[in-house]
Amino acid sequence: MEALKRKILQDGVVLGSQVLKVDSFLNHRVDPALMSAIGDTFAGLFANDGITKVLTIESSGIAPAVFAALRLEVDLIFARKRKSLTLRDDLYTEKAYSFTKQEENEITVSKPFLSPDDRVLIIDDFLANGQAALALARIVKQAGAQVAGIGIVIEKSFQTGRQTLLDAGYRVESLARVASLENNSIQFVE
Repeated sequence: MEALKRKILQDGVVLGSQVLKVDSFLNHRVDPALMSAIGDTFAGLFANDGITKVLTIESSGIAPAVFAALRLEVDLIFARKRKSLTLRDDLYTEKAYSFTKQEENEITVSKPFLSPDDRVLIIDDFLANGQAALALARIVKQAGAQVAGIGIVIEKSFQTGRQTLLDAGYRVESLARVASLENNSIQFVE
């Protein structure tokens, strides 16, 4: 997606060879026009896959996922990282390791929100080692539903996540694939 790549080059900040900071448009401040275009792109990629739900993890995946769900005319569910007084029972629960935050989170989805009839599109903001997407996929499987595909806004192709998801049998569609962050320079997979 060329508009996304331009935005990454314009506003992305390289923090070493492993981390790309995009908080100015994706995971702190959100560019709604770009998120709308991202949603259109995901909806186009998965238009013929019978998607019934879109699933992401709070909080950075919500903006692109809500636009994709809107275009696909389906509900968006986001896995919660923190339990609340209203979210205690009847839950699907998995552990998800965050490469960027270097921590493991327990994520939960309320059981009534997923059913065995669902075909789920998983959307995440970043793909590094694939553990967040795999945790979401395990939640979908707990519900007896199917993962129709995984949409990634920004993939760090120099890490193992893509291959991990492909080896697990999932279709992966990434809108921007970063080949390298070496020498403080953002290089894309061509």
